[in-house]
Amino acid sequence: MRGAAAFALAYLACQAVGPSSPMASVEALLSADRAYSAKAAGVDVAAALVPMFADDVLLQVPGAPFAEGRAQAEAALRANPDNDKSRLRWTPLRGGVSADAHHGFTVGYMVLTNPKGEDVPVKYLAYWIKGASGWRVAVYKRSRAPQPPPSLEMLAPSLPSRIVPVRTDVSAVQALVADLIKAEKTFSDTAQQIGLGPAFARFGHADAINLGPGPAVLVGAQAIGADIGAGAPGPTSPLEWSADRAIVASSGDFGVTIGAIRQKAPRPDGTLAPPIPFFTIWRRAGPSAPWRYIAE
Repeated sequence: MRGAAAFALAYLACQAVGPSSPMASVEALLSADRAYSAKAAGVDVAAALVPMFADDVLLQVPGAPFAEGRAQAEAALRANPDNDKSRLRWTPLRGGVSADAHHGFTVGYMVLTNPKGEDVPVKYLAYWIKGASGWRVAVYKRSRAPQPPPSLEMLAPSLPSRIVPVRTDVSAVQALVADLIKAEKTFSDTAQQIGLGPAFARFGHADAINLGPGPAVLVGAQAIGADIGAGAPGPTSPLEWSADRAIVASSGDFGVTIGAIRQKAPRPDGTLAPPIPFFTIWRRAGPSAPWRYIAE
């Protein structure tokens, strides 16, 4: 398993393009996402997604650990034989970028046309890093939706107040990684004290996004907390979680945690359910401000 230091070193090694304005940076990211969708026409699911993945991509696979690297990601996608005969198209709903303009996220809606010709609605979330080859996806997940979204109208982007130069101090980036991993642990610890829903309401931005169970993504920490907490009433949480790695922009304001969620209570047979992999995208106003999740 790769560690935080490896992520930091890989990030610093890929810096190439100078900063732009926040809006120009997010528009460039959204354009890259749309371009990959356009190239997906006429090819199968793996051929549509793998070209946009970074070499060390982490692909969230339902019911399994993350697929690590492009080869594992492609193998995971091709493990479902229907994917070889299905087609994808997608539309980003929202984007966001870090203050150094080299990290970002997109979230949006997808249509999977299966071998029967049926259109299946899907939602996706991608964490991107910009390097010498442009924007590439570092962490990715998709989830089925019960029906098509009610609207494809774009949401306001998540932007820093200004663009700052890229920092090339590896030790500084490693410290940022450790800080974000600690924030994820604090999030879980707080849920044990005040409840799952209230913790999600407290630790998210007012414009945070969660893929959610419905046709549309959930928007806002309060709405996310109400949805997640609906099945877990009480002053504590039935879940606990932690991150074992993270990727953080050199600007210290944007990053993603990767870890596992665990059920605290055993199943009826006395065994514990296997951990559920997750990733969460975070933003803060500056290096001294508290971390709050922006997309998950």
